[in-house]
Amino acid sequence: MNFRVPRGTVDLMPGEVEKWQFVEEKAREWCRRYHFFEVRTPLFEQTELFRRGVGETTDIVEKEMYTFEDRGGRSLTLRPEGTAGVVRSFVEKKVYGDPQPTKWYYIGPMYRYERPQAGRQRQFHQFGVEVFGTKEPLLDAEVIDLGYQFYRSLGLKGIRVELNSVGCPDCRPVHREQLVAFLSPRREELCKDCQSRLDRNPMRILDCKNETCQAITEQAPRMVDHLCEDCSPHFEAVKEGLDALRVPYVLNTRLVRGLDYYTQTAFEYIVDGVSGSIGGGGRYNGLVQEVGGPDMPGIGFGLGLERVMLALEHQGVELPLSNEVDCFLVTLGDEAQKRSLSLLQELRQGDCSAERDVQGRKMKAQMKAADRMNARLVAILGEEELLNNQIVVKELATGNQETIQLDKLVEYVRDKRNHG
Repeated sequence: MNFRVPRGTVDLMPGEVEKWQFVEEKAREWCRRYHFFEVRTPLFEQTELFRRGVGETTDIVEKEMYTFEDRGGRSLTLRPEGTAGVVRSFVEKKVYGDPQPTKWYYIGPMYRYERPQAGRQRQFHQFGVEVFGTKEPLLDAEVIDLGYQFYRSLGLKGIRVELNSVGCPDCRPVHREQLVAFLSPRREELCKDCQSRLDRNPMRILDCKNETCQAITEQAPRMVDHLCEDCSPHFEAVKEGLDALRVPYVLNTRLVRGLDYYTQTAFEYIVDGVSGSIGGGGRYNGLVQEVGGPDMPGIGFGLGLERVMLALEHQGVELPLSNEVDCFLVTLGDEAQKRSLSLLQELRQGDCSAERDVQGRKMKAQMKAADRMNARLVAILGEEELLNNQIVVKELATGNQETIQLDKLVEYVRDKRNHG
């Protein structure tokens, strides 16, 4: 039987993995600058967490979750997004009792059963941040800026933010009433999902990707026209904050995001060369309380790393990766080969990457192997060098070589790597 990778998943091979490591390290670097700390939550949670947190009328909960029953009869779900699990951890560990705000980030795989396509897989990866404990609108702008700076630092061009306010429980009822009145006469023209949403959560219709539904809602009542006395100044302050940070944004009054927990600020990142968003987020002031904690506000984002990789590819961005070996040991004779083992250890303990021939090949073949590995230096050790406690070191790029004392090899290689 020939086994293949499951549909909607991919193998990340050497050569590709290094790109992911670079991107992930950039994410960690920017989180350090903004004083965020990493949190790691389980890959699966109780199914009810996502039903309550993400929302039962969302496509994620209705169609896309990987749910299973364990041997104890408990319903568990592979996490389809990161925020609900992070909020559960925040509540369970009673972190809300600590001085606030709490600033966390995560990087890891998520799972949704959807049609695989470029930049979207059934196992996908997200970099996300969450901030708990403050309603300050300028923090919204700061969080948006963090994602924007992350994208820019990778070399992406044409990044912009689509921005909206989805209001709060105080101002949504008026908008909901007008939205239902606007859509009800055309109920039969809506897709089946949106016919159901019209009764349960009509705002979700604005997020539908069906072209007919999009056309019907083109002139639908806008949430931004019904914001309450708290949400309206909050939204204005967020925009002022983005202006101060020089983050480019456009208003998208149809933007509601794909999860029910959002309140007030909602945003997505768009980049030249890739259709759809490459990440997004928003404020979720009721979610902590929804999963059993106190009434405490929160805001965050989730950025799809597969989407980032697709954008880098489409824009032709070359990441500054290096797969060089600092030193390749070429050995001539049995005694030199034995001595090379401890030399390798010394180099590696001295913070140098080092490799040797393990195929018993002749010197010419060993030199070719060093070239294939992009070795910066080749250190040649033969019987005569061993007798004199010396080694010949050659720079492959220039062809220059010199003989040095064997006990100076680590220092020599390190100096060449650091100073050329």
